[in-house]
Amino acid sequence: MIDNIPPGLIMILGALVLPFFAHRAQAVGVLLLSLISMVVFWFTPETTFGQFELFGTTLEAIRIDRLSRLFGIVFHIAAIVSAIYALHVRDTRQHVAGIVYAGAAIGACCAGDLLTLFVYWELTALSSVFLVWASDNEHAYKAGMRYLVIQVASGVLLLSGAIMRFVETGSLAFGSFVVDGEPLSLSAFLILFAFGIKCAFPLLHNWLQDSYPQATVTGTVFLSAFTTKLAVYSLVRGFAGFEPLIWIGCAMTLFPIVFAVIENDLRRVLAYSLNNQLGFMVVGIGIGTELAINGTVAHAFCHIIYKSLLFMSMGAVLFRVGTIKATELGGLHRSMPLTTIFCIIGAGAISGFPLLSGFISKSMIITAAAEEHQFWVWFVLLIASAGVMEHSGIKIPFFAFFAHDSGKRVKEAPANMLVAMAIAAFFCIGLGVAYPVLYQMLPNPQIDYHPYTVTHVVTQLQLLMFAGLAFVFLMKSGLYPAEQRSTNLDTDWVYRRAFPAVASVSRSMVRVLDRSMRDDGLVILKGFLSTANRNFNEKGVLGGTWSTSTMTFWATILLAICLVLYYL
Repeated sequence: MIDNIPPGLIMILGALVLPFFAHRAQAVGVLLLSLISMVVFWFTPETTFGQFELFGTTLEAIRIDRLSRLFGIVFHIAAIVSAIYALHVRDTRQHVAGIVYAGAAIGACCAGDLLTLFVYWELTALSSVFLVWASDNEHAYKAGMRYLVIQVASGVLLLSGAIMRFVETGSLAFGSFVVDGEPLSLSAFLILFAFGIKCAFPLLHNWLQDSYPQATVTGTVFLSAFTTKLAVYSLVRGFAGFEPLIWIGCAMTLFPIVFAVIENDLRRVLAYSLNNQLGFMVVGIGIGTELAINGTVAHAFCHIIYKSLLFMSMGAVLFRVGTIKATELGGLHRSMPLTTIFCIIGAGAISGFPLLSGFISKSMIITAAAEEHQFWVWFVLLIASAGVMEHSGIKIPFFAFFAHDSGKRVKEAPANMLVAMAIAAFFCIGLGVAYPVLYQMLPNPQIDYHPYTVTHVVTQLQLLMFAGLAFVFLMKSGLYPAEQRSTNLDTDWVYRRAFPAVASVSRSMVRVLDRSMRDDGLVILKGFLSTANRNFNEKGVLGGTWSTSTMTFWATILLAICLVLYYL
């Protein structure tokens, strides 16, 4: 019986009954549903089921293999940790949206065909937007609308690619779309575009920095775990070894560094660092070797946990202080010591410190690039590793908890938040030490890789040391960009500056055109009536005795002119 329960369905169906319970029971219900789903998924063997016929082809709704199992496990862990973190929340929208969102992501990573993937793909978009809107302010509403439009557009592209794929091949199977020596088909390109939007490829990425910082304290933790990593899973499944992804990934690792360093909103800094870390995974997918794929999957697993930890620590600061601006924080280590410790652990993990989870996963991707003699790729990844140390490893804990003393003295984070952060910190340390447990679960367990070699450890420590020295030098010399109360424009320049400017010019042109047409129309109409008046009798064209049909005709003409002038 357990073999026939679709992954994630328990969480999605359970969400339907949550609104009928009290708020406290809803929070506990989300946690229980996540735990039950985790147990069921853990004991579900690697298998395929749910086959059915549609459009003359066989669809495979559920496929659990080594790849989908590992993503399913870490998605469940993220859902459980997020549910604990949100136990204090008394908002039905967030509880229902969060559990549906997590269940849909789990279902998507176990989808065996493109149609099933599409259904879950759109469900993740529709459910997650409520985590943004739940902030209940105008900025969150607008950001949520932009987020929803982009995510739904990704789904439309995925569906279009799936339909074209069916026309081309007669199949909707979700497998590799890459054929050696051949360019991508149009259907494969549309699917790649859909995955790229959700993975926040360069120029398609700003929905992430736009929406995540606008979400609620707990909603951002849910958001950080699922959407982009579902895209990483999909890219591994469909486009492993597609070489252009290497250079897309390299760009993703580099461009966020500048924006993250100058950004004042610390949750927005974490959103940029998310782009940076996704770049490592995309590079690994593009390289496509067994070691690179293992590194990508391991890095996604570790990243979900340590990024959640960082967002949780910043969420705790926002919850207690009421702001997450670097210019308004500092000195919080005195009143929030446990949150400070957990944040430092997360910062160390994302920076790749030995004995923490980021080191045992990121080094696999860098090694894979070196083994394929991709020198420039290897070099870019080293620079990106130093960059993430600057903006997430140092900037986040330094400006939030140390730096200048803001004078703010607040309570420590609530107990449930501390428990959630402690669990995530435990995984960050545990994965860094007991890494063979994770390695044995990877898609290619036969690969013999040892992260703790002298070369790896010394190289990484030197990199981190120089990054730290660079930060100290820049701070002491005054060259480090000062934190300022400002909005830094990225590709959001398009909707913050370009669209309003275009709209303003368009309104002006429409007003001028409207005024001209109205004035000219009245002159023409006046001249026509004067001429008609002279040609008829002395009573005037409108003053004489007219037949009913003639008056109906002229009434219709005048009404039509008025309507045209009004809508113009």
